[in-house]
Amino acid sequence: MTWNPVLLPDQTGRTIVVTGATAGIGYFAAEQLAAAGADVVLASRSESKLRLAEASIRAHAPGASVRSVVVDLASLASVDRAAEELQALPRLDGVLLNGGTMSGWRGAPTADGLPPLLGTHVVANVRLLSGILPALVATGEAHGRAARIVHTSTGFVSQFRVDVDDVRATPRLAISAYTKAKTVTEVFAFELDRRLRASGLPVASLVVRPGVGVDAKTPERAGIRDATTPYQRNPYTPWAQGKDTAAWAAVRALTDPEAQGGEYYSPAGRLRGLPVRVEPLPRTHTPPAALAASVWEQLEQLAGAPIRMPRPTGRTETHRP
Repeated sequence: MTWNPVLLPDQTGRTIVVTGATAGIGYFAAEQLAAAGADVVLASRSESKLRLAEASIRAHAPGASVRSVVVDLASLASVDRAAEELQALPRLDGVLLNGGTMSGWRGAPTADGLPPLLGTHVVANVRLLSGILPALVATGEAHGRAARIVHTSTGFVSQFRVDVDDVRATPRLAISAYTKAKTVTEVFAFELDRRLRASGLPVASLVVRPGVGVDAKTPERAGIRDATTPYQRNPYTPWAQGKDTAAWAAVRALTDPEAQGGEYYSPAGRLRGLPVRVEPLPRTHTPPAALAASVWEQLEQLAGAPIRMPRPTGRTETHRP
């Protein structure tokens, strides 16, 4: 379908959670969703930054419905507390798993002894989903439209092949460690969708990559992207986009009524452009069944929580929100 990222389908009544929502792509995804009428839940570890993000969204999306939950993805105990809050919401239509550390890849482990990239970009998401999946299922059943789980990946996965047999093993190079975390993310995301389908549950798992978003092309937002916030130079700036447009692929995956589980969305030009559906990599989308099962089992063990597929109730309504 023709997709206009500045004229989104009405999201009134839908509740969507965005992790890593106080800066960059996560912030702009939240702003765009709120402007389309969604009740947006911002999730991040800093309460003060969450307040700033809330204020900025309300300033740029008058009448926005926005709230926050504090979550530190480097602490599974914090993830559990956030999941409990989210599970208690009246409805939960979608979650954008965007958060995760971008520094200290070989530094101090997480509070649970995990490598920081693996812990925050992958394992924390598994633990979060184990807690909120019942709420996503209940919303999908109640409103006749599959809830969405959107996982954020990177173009590096298609550029560099890494071994994921041992999920916890951390490559020596930073780019390899990041690529591995996102490769594991893709394998898990597509396996999750297969299991949701097999269980007959009204929840879809999709993957997106944002392209390259740079500070130099990102619009200013008070306390989010202005003279008071760190500025990062990027050699790809001439070919890149702002972080506002880098959010488009994720926003489409969350809001396009025609999007389906197991799909992959990306900028049309890879580094930038309108969000389009692209073919996922076979090695992450349809790996050998034994490998997908092994990655799943390792992640459940690292997260300390299995992802149980709730039994469908059969009480699905037919209207759309």
